[in-house]
Amino acid sequence: MQRQLPTDSDDKPRDECGVFGVYGHPDAPRLCYIGLYALQHRGQESAGIVASQGSSFSQHRGMGLVDEVFSDGSLDRVVGPLAIGHNRYSTSGTSTLQNAQPFVAQYSRGPLAIAHNGNLVNAFHIRRQMEAQGQIFMTESDTEVFAGLLGRSLHYHLEGRIIDALKELRGAYSMLCMGKNVLVAVRDPSGFRPLWIGEVDGATMFASETCAIDAVNGTAIREVEPGEMVIVTESGMESMFLPMEAQTSHCVFELLYLARTDSVIFGESVAARRLAFGRRLAQEAPADADIVVGMPESANVAALGYSQESGIPLQFGIARNQYVGRTFIQPKQSDRDFKVGVKINAIRAILDGQRVVLVDDSLQRGTTLRSSVKKMRVAGATAVHVRIAAPPTQWPCFYGVDTPTRQELMASNHGLEEIRKYIRADSLGYLTTESMLSCVSKPDDYCTACFDGQYPVAFEEQNLNQLSIDFSRDRDR
Repeated sequence: MQRQLPTDSDDKPRDECGVFGVYGHPDAPRLCYIGLYALQHRGQESAGIVASQGSSFSQHRGMGLVDEVFSDGSLDRVVGPLAIGHNRYSTSGTSTLQNAQPFVAQYSRGPLAIAHNGNLVNAFHIRRQMEAQGQIFMTESDTEVFAGLLGRSLHYHLEGRIIDALKELRGAYSMLCMGKNVLVAVRDPSGFRPLWIGEVDGATMFASETCAIDAVNGTAIREVEPGEMVIVTESGMESMFLPMEAQTSHCVFELLYLARTDSVIFGESVAARRLAFGRRLAQEAPADADIVVGMPESANVAALGYSQESGIPLQFGIARNQYVGRTFIQPKQSDRDFKVGVKINAIRAILDGQRVVLVDDSLQRGTTLRSSVKKMRVAGATAVHVRIAAPPTQWPCFYGVDTPTRQELMASNHGLEEIRKYIRADSLGYLTTESMLSCVSKPDDYCTACFDGQYPVAFEEQNLNQLSIDFSRDRDR
């Protein structure tokens, strides 16, 4: 029997979250607002900011983009020299206001706020145990499991409680924890997600990417190391390391697609790596063509690298509607299908009569590429050769990126020729995993599980065909 091809819209993995924090600035909430604006690409479901005045917290969270959430003057009511902010795209729990972050709770030493980027792979198992012991949860988020464990600790200082909680948890976390007068940044020992330390006007900042530090005219100092915890108080900054060890496993998809092009993460310039990916792609998968076109916006730099290496001129043959959000965020399939149709359009004046190399940064389900190839042919392209500046994505991510299920990932169930026919391209080529890793400074420091299924941190509750931990699922099945 012939295998069914996927029908869901959009080829891209769903971004995870972005975090931003400030200690010691009179306008900390507004700096968080600007930082979250710069990190909007990392999460578009909800946004929130929590600030401390020492004795009390003020906060505002809402569903939608940063400027929508804070469009009603609510930012003026969030005050204090210490603040953390969060952009969310859910990788555990549903898309509702109760799951929006920063997560705020009370424990024995007062209020606590948490902003978490990542996914705790054993959180569901621990939650079941805690529920059996009488623990009540208010959200579906894995972050609340961490908060519950933190609250159980007998340590006096916040950093000690964080260590106790994290000893029981596994997975990906680049996290900010804020007490009344303390800000703690902590990163998992594998270093899956990026987290930076910055400075502005004498204040300390933390951000998922350097682009957010740049946005507030700050200076990026260094990355929080894998397994490191940085504590900032009125006495200054101190650092310690978690008592857990793991192989460094940076998410290579951050460089391929997720991070903003102007950021530096994992010690690498994102733009320089994408340029290198495109160059290697041209070497591995050449094409007889007249022009190179990148899928806007994230594949433009890889397309430039392909053009430079191949000598085929780069042209901007696709227009993107910047007022259409990312299609995977739409709640209904009919909405996603509509937005795929209006999101991009081919430019006849550039494509007519041309043989085209269309460069994209990834292929998940294949439907957006299928639509794009069709539009390019309608605009007069005589041939469309699709080149992917990444290896075939065959496995879902469980470390903070919301990818399709394994059944939905086209490359896990279909060969190269089947995929080529489905997207209606004249030829199809991918970057190999070996070539991709040859373009980074420390190839052994990267997680490639989405390409090879070799997961660096084990998990118990998930089936490989699942998308992610879902706390809202039927508990009795």
